[in-house]
Amino acid sequence: MLQVDKKTFKDEVLNEDGYVLVDFWSDGCEPCKALMPHVEELEKKYDSIKFCKLNTAKARRLAIKQKVLGLPTIVIYKDGEKVEEVTKEEATAANIEKMIKKYV
Repeated sequence: MLQVDKKTFKDEVLNEDGYVLVDFWSDGCEPCKALMPHVEELEKKYDSIKFCKLNTAKARRLAIKQKVLGLPTIVIYKDGEKVEEVTKEEATAANIEKMIKKYV
């Protein structure tokens, strides 16, 4: 999974054509760390979507600008526009896969 930061987010996510999934996480977020291996497994399964992760502890302003107010948050962008997200308790492996299936 591609690690993006405040310098690369625009090029890798917002300027990207097609679908990009971003896993917003933080070092201090245990549910985020528990979820990440599941997201990495989904990346192997769905190669038509670009998978990225952003550590919000290192990019707080960017996370707020993207309206990420709770963690974990998984967002799908299409052509740079946010189309759907799951967050907090809704961010389960099953719900993420269900969301991905709508766009592949």
